[in-house]
Amino acid sequence: MEKFKAAMLLGSVGDALGYGNICRENSVLGSIQEELQKTGGLDSLVLSPGRWPVSDNTIMHMATAEALTTGSGFGAATKAMCIGMRYWKPERLETLIEVSIECGRMTHNHPTGFLGSLCTALFASYALQGKPLVQWGREMLKVLPLAEEYCRKTIRHMAEYQEHWFYFEAKWQFYLEERKIREDAEDKVTFPDNYDAEERDKTYKKWSSEGRGGRRGHDAPMIAYDALLASGSNWTELCQRAMFHGGESGATGTIAGCLFGLLHGLATVPRGLYQELEHKGRLEDLGAALHRLSTEEK
Repeated sequence: MEKFKAAMLLGSVGDALGYGNICRENSVLGSIQEELQKTGGLDSLVLSPGRWPVSDNTIMHMATAEALTTGSGFGAATKAMCIGMRYWKPERLETLIEVSIECGRMTHNHPTGFLGSLCTALFASYALQGKPLVQWGREMLKVLPLAEEYCRKTIRHMAEYQEHWFYFEAKWQFYLEERKIREDAEDKVTFPDNYDAEERDKTYKKWSSEGRGGRRGHDAPMIAYDALLASGSNWTELCQRAMFHGGESGATGTIAGCLFGLLHGLATVPRGLYQELEHKGRLEDLGAALHRLSTEEK
């Protein structure tokens, strides 16, 4: 249960940090890295609602989680991790596919959007299943034919989606090849020799379709996944890669933070980042409810 609670909390922590990063980029306040240096880094930061509010990413993720536990509201890629938490068991894969796609279609009726919803839900389920992180991308691609079969039954104009469906799949294939993650990969991932903040921003833009990393359903999960692969259990490193970049860092931070919580819990995360977090109690309650429902059902 603790990792379910950690996932809901850290998804919102990642959102608050990433959203704050965007706000500072668009103001005269200076970069978030400069502010962190002045205040003593992440270890001394306190995410109070007044100074570090969450964005709509958190609100929609909570609404989706409430829908899964009580019965109302939905979202897309940054809101779908809780779907994977609710239906994480392998025998619930069909339900996970259906719910994540329909959840995504409610707000993003486009393959790049609703496949992003499927992707993040699958990643959350893989984390809870204990599937090695390096295998997640390849395993997700294996599920796409099942998703396409479902969509052909439920979407009248599926033929119009084929080009965009192929785009999502091709982008992920390209990413996995770029990282040299093979079908039989165990723990090997290849990163560029020079992959500092500037180079990461260039790479994230290259992965995007709009020149701003994390704006679409294919590259937001991709950036979060890349950050998780590179960071291991190092929370600070994850923040540098997923929450503090020049793109939609609120979106990538939400996904990366939630998945980090499922993988590693709160042990290495400074308490100040979540002890006064906006909606903290509600987020913990939703995590507990998701855990209860996902483990009790037969």
